[in-house]
Amino acid sequence: MIREFLYKYYIDPIRYGEAYTLVDTLTYALILIAAVYLVYRGLRRYRIAIDDELVLATLPFVVLGGLLRVVEDTGMITSDLHFLLITPLIFFTIFAVAAIALFLGKLTENAGLTARYSRVYGGAGIVACLIATAALVWFGLTEATIALDVLAVILALATVTSLALWAFLVYVLKWDYASNILYKLLIFGHMLDASATSYGIDIHPVHYVEQHVVGSGLIEATGTAFSMYLLKLAVLIPAVYVLEMYRREGNPDLWHLILLAMIVVGMAPGIRDLVRMVLYV
Repeated sequence: MIREFLYKYYIDPIRYGEAYTLVDTLTYALILIAAVYLVYRGLRRYRIAIDDELVLATLPFVVLGGLLRVVEDTGMITSDLHFLLITPLIFFTIFAVAAIALFLGKLTENAGLTARYSRVYGGAGIVACLIATAALVWFGLTEATIALDVLAVILALATVTSLALWAFLVYVLKWDYASNILYKLLIFGHMLDASATSYGIDIHPVHYVEQHVVGSGLIEATGTAFSMYLLKLAVLIPAVYVLEMYRREGNPDLWHLILLAMIVVGMAPGIRDLVRMVLYV
């Protein structure tokens, strides 16, 4: 019975690309919470400052996760290694790569080979992103297409909605702290996710589908994928407020990691969906 349960909710969804269920969604959410705490303990142990520098240097790996997910979507990798690029296994893959780059960066800093570890750490992520992007561009030119109009529309939607939400927080609610670069990245990442989902389901010729439980339920209830914006607003507005209160009264280190985790769950799938739609895969 345990074997059947594992296959039904965890193994088969990865193997066959099935939609998420409430069971695996809650499981992965708990794993994410545990991972944030373990990363916090690890960084403290190795005396790596948990600050804006760390979060910003990690962003290339967030982008890399979205790009590599599309590499898997294209079918370029035909061996069983492609399973490492399927959600949720890709999170462990990217985490391992980022951790290696981070500690290599810290070693070079300690050895006096570089002024800041973030140059090696973030630089490794940028190089990996360029390689993944080159592979996807090659695929688009030789096997598929590169729809720049789709790219422009989704980015425009994400930019406009991000600016609108930011302006509402700063000028209507008077939350000046929403101008913090990390909050801006959080907003843009989730608005990109909402924009790509909305465009992909309601407008894109391929007509993609939403795989997450809450999102699919909302779309089915409202009849339009543009309702994803309402879901993002319902999450982001209270989240920014609660996060700021925690930053002021709680642990700034954990605040950075929680904020990074929230950026990841919005920006990474948003980039993946955007690039998929540009390539029509």
